[in-house]
Amino acid sequence: MTIPEKFSGVLAPVITPFKKGRFLSNPKRLIEQCKWLVTQNVRLAVFGTNSEANSLSTDEKIYLLDEIIKGGINPRDLMPGTGCCALSDSVKLTKHAVSLGVQGTLMLPPFYYKDISNEGLYASYSEIIEQVGSDRLRVYLYHIPPISGIALNLPLIERLIKKYPNTVVGIKDSSGDWSNTLEMLNAGWDDFRIFVGSEAILLRNLRNGGAGCISATANINPAQIVDLFSNWQVDGAEKIQADLDRIRDTLQPYPMIPALKAITGHYRKDDNWYSVRPPLTALKQVEREKLIKSLEAVGFQLKYT
Repeated sequence: MTIPEKFSGVLAPVITPFKKGRFLSNPKRLIEQCKWLVTQNVRLAVFGTNSEANSLSTDEKIYLLDEIIKGGINPRDLMPGTGCCALSDSVKLTKHAVSLGVQGTLMLPPFYYKDISNEGLYASYSEIIEQVGSDRLRVYLYHIPPISGIALNLPLIERLIKKYPNTVVGIKDSSGDWSNTLEMLNAGWDDFRIFVGSEAILLRNLRNGGAGCISATANINPAQIVDLFSNWQVDGAEKIQADLDRIRDTLQPYPMIPALKAITGHYRKDDNWYSVRPPLTALKQVEREKLIKSLEAVGFQLKYT
């Protein structure tokens, strides 16, 4: 069996379409979005934060993962989010993902209880790894304390790497704190893949030895983000970064998930994409129109082929 390669580059936490008014997931549209992203040289972090992952049950995620692969997506392009509040759910979902041949899994810590010790977090990750029990498992830790309320600090990460050097192979740092990312980059962890959670700091990450980004806006601006990843060493990289920043800054005043779905629905001419699952709420028509107008004013274009 082929040993999974480590990820690098640009990944999208793929937005999850729901059937209008019913809040049921829509595999056909999800597969369509995944296939388009792959044509843009973006790989797929399905069940990430911007996928509304924690509004989906474990069984829904298993069903959608099966459908995505049946629909023609190569499992080597997939880094599904498999970290859940319940340890048993994390084991079940991770084990299923590995059985399908995914290239890696993106794993939140258990995030309901707060002020958890490093010992408790280590025990949780360790138990998942041991129960999955596969030498094909590749874990990318997910550090997003603004949402999870749980921080993955350097001593914890280093302990996991030392215990599971062939399994714990990377991290997504969505702290929004560049100094934290830089500490990780300077920690000296051999070939440990460090991704940032926004293309706004992609150039800095790459210049300091990072692996890429896993970014919400890769759902709607993939080619331009990939362009920066591919050309970060050439003259003009700063301009590519600045152009990306203008688009990201235009999105920032809006709630990210409803905004991504508003943009997708507008350019796909498909208002089914506007639906989000409660407790999130969709953008109103006037907000959608204002957002699109603001994006196009800074040169944003989106065409589906």
